[in-house]
Amino acid sequence: MKRWLILLFGSLVVVAGLAWAYLQIRPDNPIRSAAPAAVTLTMDCGGVGLDFELCSELVQQFAARTGYTVIPKLTPQNATLRLHLLRELFLTRSTGMDVVMVDVIWPGMLADDLLDLTPYFNPAQLADFFPEMVANNTVNGRLLAVPWFTDAGLLYYRTDLLQRYGFNTLPTTWNDLAYMARIIQEGERAAGNEAFWGFVWQGRSSESLTCNALEWLASEGAGTIVEPDGRISVNNQASVQALARAQRWIGTISPPEVLAMGEEEARALWEAGNAAFMRNWPYAYALGQREGSAVRGRFDVMPLPQGAAGSAAALGGWQLAVSRHSRFPQQAVELVRFMTSAEAQEFRAIRGAYNPTRRSLYQDPDVLAANPFFARMPAILLAAVARPSTVTAAAYDSVSTAFQTEVFRILQGATSPEVALSALEQQLVRIRGEAW
Repeated sequence: MKRWLILLFGSLVVVAGLAWAYLQIRPDNPIRSAAPAAVTLTMDCGGVGLDFELCSELVQQFAARTGYTVIPKLTPQNATLRLHLLRELFLTRSTGMDVVMVDVIWPGMLADDLLDLTPYFNPAQLADFFPEMVANNTVNGRLLAVPWFTDAGLLYYRTDLLQRYGFNTLPTTWNDLAYMARIIQEGERAAGNEAFWGFVWQGRSSESLTCNALEWLASEGAGTIVEPDGRISVNNQASVQALARAQRWIGTISPPEVLAMGEEEARALWEAGNAAFMRNWPYAYALGQREGSAVRGRFDVMPLPQGAAGSAAALGGWQLAVSRHSRFPQQAVELVRFMTSAEAQEFRAIRGAYNPTRRSLYQDPDVLAANPFFARMPAILLAAVARPSTVTAAAYDSVSTAFQTEVFRILQGATSPEVALSALEQQLVRIRGEAW
C-alpha cells in the first residue's frame, strides 16, 4: 500500500510540474498580426505528426485576418498526459489556454470546464459535419466542442514487399497478417536487414494501447470492455484468445520495443523501411509519402484484419473546444469556427492526411488526389468501434487505465490473459460502484 501511495504521489507531482511549466513558459515565437492587438488567444495545437506545423500555419492566417495575437502551444503527444495537463489547468481556473483540443472520449469528462457553443453554431452551420460526431460532442443539450478531424485505426502495408514475396492478396485475417509478416521478416533479414520486423503497432501502456486492444477484442466479438447498457463484458474467452494472440507477436513478428511504442515511435520504424505492416491512424499516410521517407510510393492502407466477428477499427478523432476560463470567449469561438471550416480542413487533409469531419470534403477532388484512400474512409468511420466513454462518463479515464494496465501485463508475459481479465473485471466492478 505504501509503495502504491508513493507512486500515486509521484505521478501527481509530475502532472503538477508539467502544468506549472506550461503556465510559466511562453513560446519564443507567438504568431501576431501586423498591428498590435488587444486580444491574445492561446491554442492547443497538439504534437503528433504534422499537428503543430499545420495548426501554426492556420493560426497565422487567422491572426492576419483578425488582428488578434494568437499563440500556438505544443502539448504532449501522449493523450493521457495531455488530459492530465488540461485537468490541472482547469482545476486552477487558468486563463492560459483559450482553445483546447479534446479527444473524442473527453467531452463528458471535461464538460464542467468547456464553454457551451450552442449559441454560436446554428443547425445550418453544423449540417456538413458527420451528425454522429456532433452528437458525441453534445452533453446534456450543450454543444461542448466542434469536430476538427476524425480517426480510425488502419493497417499500413508495403506493396513492394508483398509483391517481392509472392503475396497476391492482402491479409484478410489476423492469422494471415502474422503469416505474411513472418515470411517477409525472415526474407528481409536473410537479405541483410537485421533491424527488420513484420508488424509494428502501439504497445505502450497508454490510451493508444486501449485503442489497439479494443480492436483485437471487438474483431473477435469480445465486446467493448463495458457495453452501452453498463454491463462489464471484457472477461470472456474471446478476449482471452485475442490477447493471447497479441502476446505471441512480441519478439516474433513485433519487436520487444513495441511495448514502449506510441504512434510516433511505430511510425519512425515504419518510415525507416524496417516493417512490413503497421497499425496506425490516417495521419501517418502523408508523412510516409514525404520526400526522404524510405517507404515513399511503396505502401498503401487497408482496413484492419478480421477476427471471428469481422474487422474492427477504434474510432478516434479530435475536437476543438473553448475553455470556460478564457478571457476572450467570443474571439476564441471565432478561432474554432475558422479552424473547423471547410477551408481549414481541406488544407489539413491535403497537407497532412487528417480526416475531415465535414462530409462534403470526401468528394473534394483535391483532397482525394492527395489521399486516394479517403474514398474508403466514410464506410470505415461509420463502422468504427467506439470506446466506452459515454456509458462510463467521468469514470472513463479510470476504466481505460485499468484496461491498458492489465493488457500491458499480458503483453509483457507477466501474467496470463485469464488471470489479468479476472482482475480487470473486479477493478471495473469497483469503479462502477464508485463512479457510474
